[in-house]
Amino acid sequence: MNTARQPDPSAAPASTPAQAQAPAPRGAAFLLAQIGAHAAGRFAERVATLGLTPADVGLLRMVAGQPGRSQRALAEDLGVVPSRVVALIDVLEDKRLVERRRSAEDRRNYELHLTPEGRRALGGVSRAAAAHEDDLLAALDPDGRARLLELLERVAAQQELTPGVHPGYRTLAKPAAKRKD
Repeated sequence: MNTARQPDPSAAPASTPAQAQAPAPRGAAFLLAQIGAHAAGRFAERVATLGLTPADVGLLRMVAGQPGRSQRALAEDLGVVPSRVVALIDVLEDKRLVERRRSAEDRRNYELHLTPEGRRALGGVSRAAAAHEDDLLAALDPDGRARLLELLERVAAQQELTPGVHPGYRTLAKPAAKRKD
């Protein structure tokens, strides 16, 4: 009697060693995407401890960098429709980090300003961002960090990315609508 096991005809065919391992992705573009995704996730974790999202942080920095800018100007800088900025600023206003003030020059416009709480939050963000960068770039000495920054700035400029503006604002999900109970 033959006791050898017969292959299961419904099972997937056995793979050979060459089929089992696809080559690992290579190249600078892949590494930039991999490190970028890792860095973004870690940064989101850090700022979440402050009650913020990365989108909140970017908006706070932009408002702090140009106090009194209008929502429309902010929308232009972000490359989004003005109604999108209204929703994003609503979130920061609800957190009492940003306030809208009627423009003295054009009462149809609102100027954006950080509140004292917004300035404190931004101080916490600055400390978190410095720690984040130190952790992320721990493998590099100061000269290596400076060189990496220089190279990344050249690539960003060649790709015509707006300095200081994360392109993710164009793809952010809309904040959940407020429920009125």
